[in-house]
Amino acid sequence: MDEMPVAIVTGGSRGIGKGIAKELAGLGYAVVVNFYGFRDNQPNDTTARQTQREIRESGGICEICQGDVAGEQDRGALVDFVREKFSRCDMLVNNAGVAPLQRRDILESTEESYDRVMNINLKGPYFLTQRVANWMIEQTKTHSDRSFRICNISSISSYTSSPSRGEYCLSKAGISMMTRLYADRLASYGIGVFEVCPGLVRTDMTSAVREQYDTLIADGLTPIKRWGYPEDIAKAVGAIAQGRLDFSTGQVIHVDGGFHIRRL
Repeated sequence: MDEMPVAIVTGGSRGIGKGIAKELAGLGYAVVVNFYGFRDNQPNDTTARQTQREIRESGGICEICQGDVAGEQDRGALVDFVREKFSRCDMLVNNAGVAPLQRRDILESTEESYDRVMNINLKGPYFLTQRVANWMIEQTKTHSDRSFRICNISSISSYTSSPSRGEYCLSKAGISMMTRLYADRLASYGIGVFEVCPGLVRTDMTSAVREQYDTLIADGLTPIKRWGYPEDIAKAVGAIAQGRLDFSTGQVIHVDGGFHIRRL
């Protein structure tokens, strides 16, 4: 197991994160699934344990670690957990993210909602990456044969206006710049940093607007007329994990059915 690369996937218990965790496990990574794990203010690890079971039943290695990426102590505990279990981290996937609890026009949005979304979606990944990147730099000094990569999951909302959830758009735009900043800073250490930018993906986060977007997709919102699935995003992350894009640090990979194409 000491020779097996290790990946951290935040928000890895369901949706896109679960798809990524299973993909990386299938590629030979030992996976640490980080999850928030509270429902109605009660601890809940049901989905995380289900993801762990599925990976283990397929022959993979998976550990789970509860924690809120928005909190400094929880970020530190996550990294300490990986150090103790595996003594290495070869890949970090910043996937954890939330939408506003209530969609509100930016003329009526609240600071409480802004702080919640920005802390989880941007502040958390920013400082978790800082912590993991410094650990990766330590590892390069003693294990020059290993490859280290960081992948940030953003969104088409990073460049697409949606005034009823402005805080979400800002958080994802921040992730895009964060990718460039870390790609620049870490290139000299051989640590690649990438952004995967999903479009409309069928998960529980989009369930409330499914009928609306079913119609828009059918009417040509995206050139490829279907929803994306977590597996679509996972394949892009898998290509990064395999080293197929190592000379493309800072690159944005659009996984959106062609939504980003400007069309007349």
